[in-house]
Formats: sequence, C-alpha cells, structure tokens
Amino acid sequence: MNTTTIEIQNLKCHGCANTIITQLEKLEGISEVSVNNDTDEVTFNISAGTSVGLVKQKLSDLGYPSISDSNSLSKKAKSFVSCAVGRMNK
Repeated sequence: MNTTTIEIQNLKCHGCANTIITQLEKLEGISEVSVNNDTDEVTFNISAGTSVGLVKQKLSDLGYPSISDSNSLSKKAKSFVSCAVGRMNK
C-alpha cells in the first residue's frame, strides 16, 4: 500500500468530501480516503497494481478534476450535484 495525495478543483464543503470518500472507497485497491477542504487535497492508500489514473478519472467524473486537468463548465456543474448528494447522504 502506498499513500497518495491528489490536489483537486471544485471542492466546496463537507458534502463534496462525503461524496468523494464514499465513491473512491468503492474502487478496488483504494482505502482510507480522506479529504482536506482547506488544501483541496484527497489522500488515500492505493494497493500495488491499482492505477492512480483510475482515481483521477473517478474524481473527474464526479466533478472534481485534479489541479492539472481542465475544469470545464460541465465538471463544475457535476461538482454541485455531487455536493448535494453528499449532503443528503451524511
């Protein structure tokens, strides 16, 4: 297991963080996900053989692209939906 941190965009609140944690922990080989709202970082343990690219793609699909990826209007809109879902599922 390696600990990895990704800086993301569009992180607004704990609802966002809840969605990110819930969805990333569903990925095989990913565990102990945490979100730092102050630094816009997602930290997680990743097992050998699991791609960081898979995590980045999932984050992007949820509306939270990594800081090095483009942040289109559709990604921003998705982040608002993910945020709302995260607030309801607390």
